[in-house]
Amino acid sequence: MASLTITTIQTNLIWEDKTANLHLLEQKINAIEDKTEIIVLPEMFGTGFSMRPQALAETMDGQTVEWMKRVSRENGIILTGSVMIEEAGKYYNRLIWMLPNGQYGYYDKRHLFAFGEEDKQYSPGNKRLIASVKGWKINLLICYDLRFPVWARQAPPSSVDGGETEYDLLIYVANWPERRSHAWKTLLCARAIENQCYVVGVNRVGTDANNIHYSGNSLIIDPLGQVLYHMADEEDVNTITLQKELLEETRTKFPFWKDADSFKVL
Repeated sequence: MASLTITTIQTNLIWEDKTANLHLLEQKINAIEDKTEIIVLPEMFGTGFSMRPQALAETMDGQTVEWMKRVSRENGIILTGSVMIEEAGKYYNRLIWMLPNGQYGYYDKRHLFAFGEEDKQYSPGNKRLIASVKGWKINLLICYDLRFPVWARQAPPSSVDGGETEYDLLIYVANWPERRSHAWKTLLCARAIENQCYVVGVNRVGTDANNIHYSGNSLIIDPLGQVLYHMADEEDVNTITLQKELLEETRTKFPFWKDADSFKVL
């Protein structure tokens, strides 16, 4: 059964300085010695969680997306993280899933953080992105989406082609403040257990220009809710190989996912 190797980058971000952040991240990526297949960056990795898209957002052929294409191609990896994007007069907090051949998929954050006035600056998405790699199905979400379990919920087998689960791995990229870190850690574990999948949560560290502190607490969790990796407070680059065999054994031995309620997201 195919394994999947993922590298997470927990890093400080320089406030609203795309050029500096991209340079910093490229240095970290180039220093990775372990062979990896997917590199996961935090939410808004080029700018920090800024509410100034009018000044900072770019199009899909802008600086950050072109950087992602080049870095993905040169390193032969899939690169993902979220970027401020302007499209048709609207702004999106958009996760980009960049392949080495320059093709990409994207997901626009559905749940906008009203407490931080994200909903006043950005438009919400309405469609999930489930990517496929080596037989793994990967659901890609952003930060505040974590608080809304229906959006991440595995559909019951009656509504999935072939009677199988929708995805095997759930990835959240985030700028999640330290003051609410207990919720972050608890909800990531809950998503792994309730969806019987691996979960990867990548958060930033440091303090932004609004004096909001981020403690990281990036996590990788197995389908039983066991923590495989956890790092708080410090910058860290971690590479881990996830085993499909453990996932399938868990779902076969404990087929709770088959008993899920049917639902429809409006």
